[in-house]
Amino acid sequence: MKKYIIIGILIVAVGVGIYFVFGNSQEREAHEIQPARITGDQFEVKTPDGWEQMTIKGVNMGMAKPGYFPGEAAITEDEYYRWFEQIGEMNANTVRVYTLHPPGFYNALARYNDRNEENIYIMHGLWADEGKMHDGLDAFDEALNEEFNQDMMNVMDAIHGGGTVEPEPGKASGDYTKDVSGYVIGWIMGVEWYPPFVVGTNEKHDDIGQYDGTFYRTEDASPFEHWLAEKMDYISKYENETYGSLRPMSFTNWVTTDILEHPSDSSDMEDLVSVDPNVIYTEGEMEDIGQYASYHIYPYYPDFLNYDKKYVEYTDHRGEKNNYAGYLNEMVAEHRLPILVAEFGVPASRGLTHRNPFGWNQGFHTEEEQGEIVTHLYENILEEGMLGGLIFTWQDEWFKRTWNTMDYDDPDRRPFWSNAQTNEQQFGLLSFDTHKIKVDGDGSGWEGDPLYTGSGVLESLTMDHDEQYLYLKVEHDPEMEGGINIPLDVIDGQGNHTLNGQIESEDGIDFLIDINSEQSRVTVDDYYDFFEIQYGHTLEMIDAGEAPEMDSGEFNPIRLALNKEYYLPDRGVTLPFESYETGLLREGIGDPEAESYDSLTDYNWNREEGVLEIRLPWQLIGARDPSQREFLGNIAEDGLEASVHIDGIGVGAYVTDDQQLVDSLPAVEAGRLPALDMYTWEEWDMPESEERLKKSYDIIKETFSE
Repeated sequence: MKKYIIIGILIVAVGVGIYFVFGNSQEREAHEIQPARITGDQFEVKTPDGWEQMTIKGVNMGMAKPGYFPGEAAITEDEYYRWFEQIGEMNANTVRVYTLHPPGFYNALARYNDRNEENIYIMHGLWADEGKMHDGLDAFDEALNEEFNQDMMNVMDAIHGGGTVEPEPGKASGDYTKDVSGYVIGWIMGVEWYPPFVVGTNEKHDDIGQYDGTFYRTEDASPFEHWLAEKMDYISKYENETYGSLRPMSFTNWVTTDILEHPSDSSDMEDLVSVDPNVIYTEGEMEDIGQYASYHIYPYYPDFLNYDKKYVEYTDHRGEKNNYAGYLNEMVAEHRLPILVAEFGVPASRGLTHRNPFGWNQGFHTEEEQGEIVTHLYENILEEGMLGGLIFTWQDEWFKRTWNTMDYDDPDRRPFWSNAQTNEQQFGLLSFDTHKIKVDGDGSGWEGDPLYTGSGVLESLTMDHDEQYLYLKVEHDPEMEGGINIPLDVIDGQGNHTLNGQIESEDGIDFLIDINSEQSRVTVDDYYDFFEIQYGHTLEMIDAGEAPEMDSGEFNPIRLALNKEYYLPDRGVTLPFESYETGLLREGIGDPEAESYDSLTDYNWNREEGVLEIRLPWQLIGARDPSQREFLGNIAEDGLEASVHIDGIGVGAYVTDDQQLVDSLPAVEAGRLPALDMYTWEEWDMPESEERLKKSYDIIKETFSE
């Protein structure tokens, strides 16, 4: 219906002539004054056939891709268009963006909707500067508001094809010539509000009173909620006066600043203050268009979601216990506005940050599990009466950080490599990882000569790498018995010279990989144990014993923190500090094209063919930035900020049977492992990447089709 030319005749009442207006139906639709509205608890969009109800099913999309920070706005129009095609094929109807994207985003959207019967609609964010919020702790700060107002106006001008946005560091800019306003069905203003920012605003302006504007007013609102209504009114008036249009309005909110009471919370942040959308009302023309509440809601955070009895004992529509559905149910009951779940999801990641009592954890999920859990959550969202949900997120974001790994990497270099230990980077349905080596026990696909060859039961050791992993292949006699150990010498001048309590090494060994038939793992020299040094010797949150000594011969499990000590005030119980062993290695098939692909695979041992393939996440072995060969330094003396640039990693291999040395690479000399050869690699600035739809994509596609 969008590919025919229409001729309309415009008769001007006061006129002196007749004008012929040419344009396709996409262009007419994009100029609709009112493209969407809220009717009761439903979104409605305007179509050529009239108003049509729409349940929101979609994804969030940031501005990041490998090799760039989001503020560089480096995604091309062709990339956007390809992503819109994939999102449309996934049966999604909505994409949410947080801020102004480069012109290519809007050009690609217009082109996609012009070529397809089913539109993709946009929930558009209006971003506010978090740095200024944290610095001043005052929403009425002049500099913050001046920037916020201008940025919001830039978005309005851009979606209406209103011209040029001048370059500014960290923001998109360019010539915006496509009017896509007919596809923008709602605003989501602001960010996840930092509680001290809200408290600071309320304290500084406690006598400000209520807001009464053109399109919004407040009743019983706090000063911060007054400010929100004022900002909503400011931008709605600008759009209405400049372009004659209005559309449903919302602001970003999250569980941390919800309006509910949480008896099991004891933090100084998560139940500190509320931001209430109920106290903001529409006025005038906005009464016919409507407003809605937007929340970011995940099943595992904040902690009270996992412990409040009213949630964990709630029975969902399946007849099952479900803390997520319990929370959604209470939210709907306490809001007069319909609610959009603007962010939800779980990452398909090796890294783990929070646990959920029903297994919907923040991390350590396969791609299939990611799709199944997201489907489960989306069903809850609909069953509990929400407007719909937007999955977080479309593409993996290499620039992201996670609280339990962020102290171990270089923050200025995050976009240049893929950190498998940081779950925040792997929320996407679209992956960029190259999977250079498939880790399937086949032994093919390796380039270059082995680092070692041998004539005993160990035949060769070969290495490779990509932006996410260090790869190792050990070929051996299939009749070999016992396990395979691989020592890694990462840092000069430290490490253990005694392995397994009896094997002497010329080099100091920082990590020891133990592949066996029971439980394979990587362990770390006690002197280089970044978890124990941080949480034991520095923060004193765990009992770490004596101060670490160099060359102690001790190797520790590699751990990551999960939760600090947490008090449950409603039952008078203190939960202890919790961590998990991230050095445990999982055997599986690491080839994404294989039917039995397991995205959490660490190694595959084809014993019949005598081939062992391993992939180690860079950060698991101390890398702060593998693209520049930067690793953690002498952290025992200089703290976690200690950094060193290395020439390469010393690597060997040996076989034991009943704790006895059988064979090694390099060959044992005088009863001990001689100096190890070094694996090195070229530094890089622009990473290689390869787009791939995760296994979760097909699951979501099926879910959205229903």
